[in-house]
Amino acid sequence: METKSEIVILGAGESGIGAALLAKKLDQSVYVSDAGLINEKYKEELINNKIGFEESGHDFDRLKNATLAIVSPGIPDTAKPIEILKDADVPMISEIEYGYQNTKAFIIAITGSNGKTTTTGLTFHILKEAGVDVAVGGNYGISMCRVLAEREPKYFVLELSSFQLEKVKTFKADIAIILNITPDHLDRYEYNMDLYVAAKMNIVNNQTKENIIIYNGDDRYIQSNLDNRNLPSTRRIPLSTKDYITGLVSSDTDLVFRTKLEGVHNLFNASCAIAACREVGLSETQIASGLASFTNMPHRMEPIAVIKGVQYINDSKATNVDAVYFALDAMTTPVIWIAGGADKGNDYKQIDHLVRDKVKMLICLTAYPEPLTTAFGNVIEEIIITEDVDEAIQVAAQYADEGDTVILSPACASFDLFNNYMDRGEQFRTSVLKRLKEN
Repeated sequence: METKSEIVILGAGESGIGAALLAKKLDQSVYVSDAGLINEKYKEELINNKIGFEESGHDFDRLKNATLAIVSPGIPDTAKPIEILKDADVPMISEIEYGYQNTKAFIIAITGSNGKTTTTGLTFHILKEAGVDVAVGGNYGISMCRVLAEREPKYFVLELSSFQLEKVKTFKADIAIILNITPDHLDRYEYNMDLYVAAKMNIVNNQTKENIIIYNGDDRYIQSNLDNRNLPSTRRIPLSTKDYITGLVSSDTDLVFRTKLEGVHNLFNASCAIAACREVGLSETQIASGLASFTNMPHRMEPIAVIKGVQYINDSKATNVDAVYFALDAMTTPVIWIAGGADKGNDYKQIDHLVRDKVKMLICLTAYPEPLTTAFGNVIEEIIITEDVDEAIQVAAQYADEGDTVILSPACASFDLFNNYMDRGEQFRTSVLKRLKEN
């Protein structure tokens, strides 16, 4: 088959569609190829913009003839079309790399196993409230390329997952923030922690002495990898527990930093955002104003309701064990813990002591309860298994005493029973609020 386009985009999710829209704006020949059905909203965008696409399978001959492939982050290297592209020597990059190649914006890039979205949202909010021409993108919900298809901001705040960092080539962050690296998505990385760490650390690739790395000074993976890499004299700003454990401190003694964010882990996230905003040139007053007015996104330690003295919290975004650690560590009342989903090779030992001390009941909301029941069968006296959100809430309400907390903090991906973590969190919220009305 003759070449029908120069660029092929694999995957028609948010990043793929964003890349297609940017390519179209740049007057580059492009088509989109997806192994499954394309979401109707995205399909309509492709049609309206006269961008060619195929769904429910790939035309491998057409892939071979591409001059460049932009690969969506959800597609692993083991996928058949990736093998086809490799064999045909077609260069492959990520949507983030494509966006970077087509922008002159100052980039603040944020990665980590936990806290990325909160830190990204807070950094963006502080800058925006200060009147800075800034856009947010990446894993935050809107792709970098979609933003660039619409406008060129002066500053970009990007949330980047390990998947998005796998195929960066020339991408360079002016300020890189590395929050933490703990076991997550190991099923993607052959259950090899070194491969996962390497993907995360790509965020500092290509940095020069003019650039900055803000990072968790208490994280052994980050520190050792920074030390072992042949990096130039990039300025490093390590933040350790001692820097924020007593609260957020302004360099202006007349100012008090206040935030609605709760938990020690969020003090760290805020400290990283503050450090980045200082480097951009914001005043302490501007930072204080943005801090005070920021409200976190849903599904992250989100209080839903108090029913008969029992608090219900939606922490559906907690899709790994480390995130659950932070959630349970923040609890000051007895806990009924709702957890479970598609296990990603979790090691539950790190939360064993918290579960023993704080959890009075575990409700496994999942089609695959075995990892949880195996890990905590001898730790928690009461374990219930269900695949229904309403039943989970009903059981929790029956067992909860006044003063207890019911928290959805799954430690797992959502794809066994739900479309995504947001769907899981929304169903939890709906069920709790329905119970609130009944009472």
